[in-house]
Amino acid sequence: MFFKSSNITARIFDRQICTPAPGTSVHYARKFYENLVPSYTVYEVECPDHSFRKFTDDGQYLISFSRNQQELIVYRPRWLSFSCKDEDCDNHDLPLKAKRFESFFTQLYCVPLASCNELICKDFFLYMESNKFGLFATSTAQVHDAPAVGGAVQGVPSIEKITFHLLRLEDGFVLDEKVFCNDYVNLAHNLGVFLYDDLLTIVSLRYQIIHILQIRDSGNLVHVRAIGEFCREDDELFLNSNAQGMALSDKNKQQQLLGNHIYNNIHQAQPNPGNSFLSGIKQRLLSFMFRGLWNEETDDTLRVQKIRQKFYFHFQDYCDLIIWKVQFLDRHHLLIKFGSVDGGRQVSRHADTHPAFVAVYNMDTTEIVSFYQNSADELYMLFEQFCDHFYATSRNSMHMNFISSHSNNIHALEQLRSIKDKASSSSQFMKKMLSSLPFSCQSLSPSPYFDQSLFRFDDKLISATDRHKQSTDHPIKFILRRHPYSLRFKIKPGPEAGSMDGRAKKISWFLFHPVLPLALSVQQTLIMQPPLNR
Repeated sequence: MFFKSSNITARIFDRQICTPAPGTSVHYARKFYENLVPSYTVYEVECPDHSFRKFTDDGQYLISFSRNQQELIVYRPRWLSFSCKDEDCDNHDLPLKAKRFESFFTQLYCVPLASCNELICKDFFLYMESNKFGLFATSTAQVHDAPAVGGAVQGVPSIEKITFHLLRLEDGFVLDEKVFCNDYVNLAHNLGVFLYDDLLTIVSLRYQIIHILQIRDSGNLVHVRAIGEFCREDDELFLNSNAQGMALSDKNKQQQLLGNHIYNNIHQAQPNPGNSFLSGIKQRLLSFMFRGLWNEETDDTLRVQKIRQKFYFHFQDYCDLIIWKVQFLDRHHLLIKFGSVDGGRQVSRHADTHPAFVAVYNMDTTEIVSFYQNSADELYMLFEQFCDHFYATSRNSMHMNFISSHSNNIHALEQLRSIKDKASSSSQFMKKMLSSLPFSCQSLSPSPYFDQSLFRFDDKLISATDRHKQSTDHPIKFILRRHPYSLRFKIKPGPEAGSMDGRAKKISWFLFHPVLPLALSVQQTLIMQPPLNR
C-alpha cells in the first residue's frame, strides 16, 4: 500500500483511516522514514577517544572500546533536546551543547575485559536481542610461524589464548567465558563465529573443528558438539575401542615376529593407526561426491570412467580441502565453505581468489546434503533467488528481517543484473558474488535509510555492509525512490571546510541507528591520526 501524499500530516491521517494488507504493516510504517531523515550535520563532535563498534540491532546500546583495547564502554542513545523561541526554528543553529557527545549518548558503564597480555578484538561483536546479551572476544598476539602439532593445519597462525566473553548489556555483568588455547579463530568482522537464535558456531581454522555451543537463558555457554574429526557423539568412543582391539592384535603379532627374529624389519612398515583415517566431516564429503557420480550413470563402463576422471583423478585435492568458514542455515543445517590449504594459509580476504566449494551439512543425520563449487550456475541461481535464506537471521530479531537484498527488492535485483550484464566473464562474476558465502553474522545495518525501496544511494560510497569505505569530499546523496524522486538528505563524510590535503587518503565508516534518524560518521587517515567524529 502506498501513501497518497508525501506530506507527513496527510500520511498520519491516512494511517488512521486505512489498514495495510496483512503482513505489510512494518513496510507501511517504514515509509514514514521518507519524511523523517537526518537533516542537520554536527561537525567535529567533542567525543571520547574510543573505537566505536556499532549500535545493537534494537538500537538500545552503542558499543565502543577504549583506545588501548582493554575496556568495553557501553552507551545508551538519547535524543538531543533544546528550546527555540524564534519564529523560524528550522533555520536556527543548534546550541553549543550539540557538539558534545554526551548530549546524544549516556555512558552506562565501563568494564575491563582484557588481561595485561590480551587485547579486545574491536572488529568482533555479536548481539543476542532476545536476552540482551553481548558476545565479545579478547586474544593474545598471533604467532605466524607456529609449528603444526597435534593435527594442526600447516601455515595457519596460532593464538596462545582466545577468550569469548558473554555479557549482560543491561549492567555489563560477565555471565560466562569460553577459552580456546593455542588455536586460531578468524575474529575479524565475525568471520569465524555465527549466532543463530541461541546457537553459536565457532570455527577452529587451526584444528579444523566446528564447535557448536548453546547460549542458555541463564547466561551459560554450553558446549553441544564438535564437528570435524568426529561427527557423531559416539564416533570417538567407537574408534578408540576399535584402536584398542587393533593394538591388542598387533601386540600378539609382534610377539610372534619376535620369536622369528624378524620383528625390527616388519615393525618399520607398520602404519600409524592414529593417522590412518580421514576426519569424519571429510569422509562424509567424499562419500557424498562418490555416490553422486555413481548414480549419474547406469552403464557400468561409463560409471567407472566417470568416477575415475572426476573423483579419483582429483581425490588428493579433495582430501586436502580445509574448512574456511561456516554459518547456520537453520537449527539443523550448516553451510560450510571448503578451500585449498594454500588459500587457507593466507587467512585473509584474498583467500577467496582460490578455488573453493560450499556444502550443506545436516547436523542431525551427519550427512552432506549438497555440494557446489563456488562458480556453479545452480548455486548462483539459488543465491540470486533465495538470498534471504542465506542470511539466516534469528527468529527473535525483528529489525534484521527487513534488510534489502536482490531476492526481496526489485531495485537491488536490477542493480545486480546490471552488474552481471556488464561483466566481461560470467563465471568470474558468479565466483565473485558467491565468494561472500557463507555470510558473516550481523554484518548488515538494519537502518531504514538503507532500504532500497525507499532510498537510492551510491553503494560504492556507503552501504549497509559493516565495512570501511574510502572517504570522499563529495556528499553522499540519498534520493527518494518514489515521486517526486528528489534529494531527501545527504551526508558529507569529510570536514565541514573540506580536506586541506588532497594527497591524504582517508577511510570512513558509518554507524546508523536502526530506528532514530541518527548516524555517526568516523573518518581516519591511513597514517593513524586520531579519528574525527560527527
